[in-house]
Amino acid sequence: MSSLTYDLTLAGLSVGGAAALTGIGLIVTYRATGVLNFAHGAIAMVCAYVVRQCVVEWGWPLWLAATVTLVFLAPALGVALERFVFRPLSVLGGDPAQTLVASLGVFVLLVGGAALVWGQGARDDAPELVPADPWGQLAVVLVLAAGVGSVIRWTRFGRELRAVVDDRGLAVLGGIDADRVAAAGWAFGSFTAGLTGVLLAPYVRLDPYGLPLLVMEVVAVAVAARMRGLAVAVVVALGIGVAQSQLTRLHPSGWGEPLLQAVGANLFVVALLVAALLLPRVGTRDALPRTATARVPTPPGAWIVAAVLFLLPLGFAGSDLHTSVQVPALGVVLLSLVVVTGRGGQISLGQAAYAGLGALFTALLAAGRFPGLPRLPELAALAVAVLLVAPLGLLTGWPAISRRGLALALATFAVGVGVSRFVFAQPYAVSGLSLGRPAGFDGDRAYYVLELLLLAAALLATHALRRGRTGRALAAMRDHEAGASAAGVRVPSLKLLAFVWGAALAALGGGLLGMGLRAFDPAAYDPVRGLLWFAAVVVLGADSTLGALTAAALLVGLDAGARGGVAAALIGLLAVLVGRFPGGPYEALRTATARLRTRRTPHLTPAGARARRRLHPTPRETTAPAPPRQQPAADNATRTGGAGGKTDPAGGRMPTLKARHLHAHYNGFTALDGVDLDIPPGTITAIIGPNGAGKSTLFHCLAGTHHPTSGQVLYDGQDITHRAPHTRTRLGIARTFQQLAVFPTLTVAENVRVGAEQGRVTDPAAAEQALRLLGLEGLRTHPAANLPTGTLRRVELARALAGSPRVLLLDEPAAGLDSTEVAALTRVLKALAADGTALLVVEHDLDLVADLADVVHVMTAGRIVASGPPDRVLDTLGPQEAV
Repeated sequence: MSSLTYDLTLAGLSVGGAAALTGIGLIVTYRATGVLNFAHGAIAMVCAYVVRQCVVEWGWPLWLAATVTLVFLAPALGVALERFVFRPLSVLGGDPAQTLVASLGVFVLLVGGAALVWGQGARDDAPELVPADPWGQLAVVLVLAAGVGSVIRWTRFGRELRAVVDDRGLAVLGGIDADRVAAAGWAFGSFTAGLTGVLLAPYVRLDPYGLPLLVMEVVAVAVAARMRGLAVAVVVALGIGVAQSQLTRLHPSGWGEPLLQAVGANLFVVALLVAALLLPRVGTRDALPRTATARVPTPPGAWIVAAVLFLLPLGFAGSDLHTSVQVPALGVVLLSLVVVTGRGGQISLGQAAYAGLGALFTALLAAGRFPGLPRLPELAALAVAVLLVAPLGLLTGWPAISRRGLALALATFAVGVGVSRFVFAQPYAVSGLSLGRPAGFDGDRAYYVLELLLLAAALLATHALRRGRTGRALAAMRDHEAGASAAGVRVPSLKLLAFVWGAALAALGGGLLGMGLRAFDPAAYDPVRGLLWFAAVVVLGADSTLGALTAAALLVGLDAGARGGVAAALIGLLAVLVGRFPGGPYEALRTATARLRTRRTPHLTPAGARARRRLHPTPRETTAPAPPRQQPAADNATRTGGAGGKTDPAGGRMPTLKARHLHAHYNGFTALDGVDLDIPPGTITAIIGPNGAGKSTLFHCLAGTHHPTSGQVLYDGQDITHRAPHTRTRLGIARTFQQLAVFPTLTVAENVRVGAEQGRVTDPAAAEQALRLLGLEGLRTHPAANLPTGTLRRVELARALAGSPRVLLLDEPAAGLDSTEVAALTRVLKALAADGTALLVVEHDLDLVADLADVVHVMTAGRIVASGPPDRVLDTLGPQEAV
């Protein structure tokens, strides 16, 4: 027994050592560049293939092949990725959303390229770089970890590395060569990836899909170390490797035997699920670049062309039609990503899991093997499968409530890998399954017609999410989640809706794909497929249903008409160019076409120009911000009705917002120290003070975006301390943001309508009244993305007022406004206060405070140190207390 334990421990240390190498590489790359390199596994796979090619095919000595690959090729690949893919993104601002898409693009590109060069079959003849004895490998891991940790902690390069990650622009101003630091990080990360691949290749099936996924499963090691602690990563990797190896000696009996064996064989996947769902998050910013989810105008006649192309296969025969039946099914699957990603702005790398579950459940129901349900006809089985899979969208929807950016990417990826390993790869679930087609649709042509009908229904359902109240709420959440919540949008519920709807569409498409192939094939729903599908939808327009159909046609058509891997290589290439063309290929094509047309535009003669002016007079410009109409401010506000009256619309008195004994702490720092504050109706209350005084923390506690350590926030006598921001909005507390919180993909009118539809009192006329109050009638159809700052301030305020608030919280409302716009804003705010609205203003402009406020509170070190009328309080302030 002791000998078996020892042998299993050695085997576990070998696996854990490879996982530790992956963790070290991921952490170093992340700390050098801020990028969680999803392509790490693909780099490992390519290096393993290169060593095999050199040794097995070309007859090189192993030491020479390993030296060339690990010392030269792998670091050069890392430097090339940094120089041509990720450096352009860092110049644009280092948006984690774009780096995530680019990282996935590199993964897909390398996987597709490997499939093209070496084929998709598995190889089992990779040369063995080190003996199976793990001690040498473990020594390498420990030496690497200690060396890297020492460099980061004690050397000048380590200090430069930390500075570049914290603030690249500031580091450059300080004289640090950020490009050199990032290139060194990528070179080392690629070296560790190559070493991992070369060490693992002899013991696993070497193929373009399996090895990259196997390496990425151990990303849990880096996440558990919070992307910082090398020692923690090594210990966790070795511990999981040994535990997984020891679990193989267990042989449970009973119904749970297959599942327990699956857990024992996939402990790194379990760790990935735990790390992604339970451990502290990696990244907090939005998951997707705005350009990936922006509405792209559909070219004229594009839908007619698409309809014709999708109808053409009805005239095909034989293998061509058999291939074509996959396109509508995959189109439905990709529409699920349009719902989740394009409409909802949430990243989802696990849609392949829901598609596979749809196919699996359809097969089980049609075969009468689904527990508790009778055997069903294929079409009924498909419908029931969609109903069963849709609620499972909560598996990814629930983590999305509290996660964004890289954390959400990891969570959805973990769910996809978990379903693949614990369901699709288990014989107890899929053995002996076959999947037929519905009665009357057995032939390829008849089945293709059925697919087109279901695709049309899916298109209509997806299109419905762009229209109406729900569509505007989804767009608001996608564009600015905090702003949507402040407008009253129930963001958590809306995220769940997007993921559940997306799971239903993916299940429908997956079931259709399985019936088209007449079998349930787990490989068709591999997690790597999910990454490819996500990249394809994003680069071709995440919010474009036409883009999803184009992606489906490309993915099926290119791989069917050529050697497998062409589609992945093309999609990967487009994704890695996101830094060069942030708007995607279609936007780049539009820009190039516009420039070409400009160059070729003929110049009119003076006589021709005069004739054109007479025939087509130039319309008056409306893009400039129109000032509010000059009418008495009090009359203007009274006419809005919903913008706040002296009495509540329900007939009651106007409530008061209060803070009582608020305390707030951040990592030992006291931001609020027993603050008491009253914001009475009909009064403009201002808070001033120097930076770090606690003004913003107090504002966020009142708005609900931060919960105090202790104390209470009271509204009309009820405790709302822990209420969510959208709940407070629906109670009658609206807010604006210091950094503009508008929804750029919506028009001005749609921005304001979001506030009217989601606010406390739903009034169809409230949006029009708010537009008139702020002088925005002439800009109602203009996209918010194209307007100047002063106009956007008015749009944001109009959205807040359209919800009929009783309390209005304004965070530096005059930021970015000129003197004329400030004067107009002052008139509107005074009119609102005269009508009974309670206003709180946090502002640095003391002239505005003196002209606007009824009561001024001065904060210093988390306390209110002075209060009273502005003329009395402001005259007693020193320069350090005022700003």
